[in-house]
Formats: sequence, C-alpha cells, structure tokens
Amino acid sequence: MPAIDPDFAKNRQTVEDHEGHAVFGPIEAPETLGIHGKVVAVDFDICIADGVCIDVCPTNVFDWFDTPGTNPHKSYPDLPPLIAERKADPMREADCIFCMACEVQCPVQAIKIVQ
Repeated sequence: MPAIDPDFAKNRQTVEDHEGHAVFGPIEAPETLGIHGKVVAVDFDICIADGVCIDVCPTNVFDWFDTPGTNPHKSYPDLPPLIAERKADPMREADCIFCMACEVQCPVQAIKIVQ
C-alpha cells in the first residue's frame, strides 16, 4: 500500500499556499491534489476520507475540505474504498502538539508529522 513520502519537502516543490499552509505538487485537479501542510502533512492523493485524524486530534488541526471528482484509486488501486470526496485539511497545523495520534491512526499512512 502506498504511504506519504517522508521526504516530501525535499522531493517535491511548493506549488501554492492553501488557507495558510503550503501545498507540495504536482497538482492536476481533481485527481492529483498533492500534499497539504508542512508540519502536519496530508497526502491528498492517498487520503480516503475516513476522518479518523479529525476524530483523534486533540487540538482540532483538521477541517474537511471538499474535493469533488477526487479518485485516489486511479493512481493507487490497492487503497481501501474512498469514503467521501473530501480530505482532512491541516488548516491549523500551527496548533499541532506533536502527539502523533493522526499519523499513527491513519489507515492508509497519508499523514506525516514533521517537528
């Protein structure tokens, strides 16, 4: 199963800013959405929208972000089923306390916490 690249900040370029956090490309919406966040990084191309990261985060770092037309299975057919066309966006990554709950609980390893 795929997982977020732990060296994404070195291996990818920042292509835009989204709601105060960096987005690392490439981006070819709606199917390739890149990695959102640098401290709390979420690979939108792997995320299946199960929401466990939102549920376990004690500081409410994440908000749902609608991503109509997203299809992570086109690039990664072995992923579990997509639950919704939305992603857990690290809107308040500066509030992260580095508890690692989201990274540990993500069933598809789409999250990387970087201190």
